Amino acid sequence: MIGYLALGTVALSALFCAVYLRFARRRQIVDQPNQRSSHELATPHGGGLPLLLAFLVALLALFEFRAEPWLTPYAWIAVATGFLMLLGLVDDLRGLSVRVRLVSYTLVSLLTVVVMVYGHTALPLWQQVLLIACAAVALLWLINLYNFMDGIDGIAAVQAVLACTTAAWFARDADALYSAVCLLLAAAHVGFLCFNWPPARLFMGDTGSIPTGYLIGVLALLGWTMDALNPLCWLVLLALFILDASWTVSARLLRREDISQGHRAHAYQRLSRHWNSHRAVDFLFIAIFLLWLLPIAWLIRKSPEYGLFLVILAYLPWVIGMANLRSLK
Repeated sequence: MIGYLALGTVALSALFCAVYLRFARRRQIVDQPNQRSSHELATPHGGGLPLLLAFLVALLALFEFRAEPWLTPYAWIAVATGFLMLLGLVDDLRGLSVRVRLVSYTLVSLLTVVVMVYGHTALPLWQQVLLIACAAVALLWLINLYNFMDGIDGIAAVQAVLACTTAAWFARDADALYSAVCLLLAAAHVGFLCFNWPPARLFMGDTGSIPTGYLIGVLALLGWTMDALNPLCWLVLLALFILDASWTVSARLLRREDISQGHRAHAYQRLSRHWNSHRAVDFLFIAIFLLWLLPIAWLIRKSPEYGLFLVILAYLPWVIGMANLRSLK
């Protein structure tokens, strides 16, 4: 049943995106290129709206087909995703201040972590409070870094498809419901990729990148609290996004640049300009994921006692690669 639902989610996402694309073109909801852009043509944006609507419909169908009540974490995930989607839509259409966005993302992150963690562990209260604070900061960072990394055609959706499909595979025996939710999120992004694969006809925008970063982060947290998937696996599956965003933002802070302003300094952006191809960077990303990150994440799942060593092994080559890419303009 889950396989059919996933295929239906792909089709529904593609259908919603096609309808939205016609609407966006008619209403001129487009992203105009500027000196910081990685695209050259005016392209409709806000594609996260049909993408996430398809996911939320699929999530509703999943619980209906399973004939079971909504579990609190998943109900909260649906509500928070809808809120972030609407917030991103307003930002895409009207623009929101950095302060409004940061406060909103922080509150959602904090409330989410409280719902997922408080009372769900045997840790003493002070340790739970410390864990909640650290996890909220991590979730907030993942929300923002996913937005930073949505800068060339296809890359944000490809990351979601690869990471979530792998997570669904890894968790299939531990927690079937959790695995299904991961798979449905991947499926919704596959439908969107029909329009976002280079050369993109539709951009995700903040409407999609912010909730997608949130969903991936909260699934990593939920996998830990429900003992469905080792969070170190997620840390490896997201390695390229985490490293590129963290390295670039740290470098800009050291140079005392305003990190709230748009730029083209990420490694994936420099590579796309160097090769004059978004597609080449996407294929490189896929190759690294399949040939390096996925096998290491699988080893962590099988041998969690070596988890920290394997995380270091996963990141080390790309730390060296990021250092070497500094010469690219």
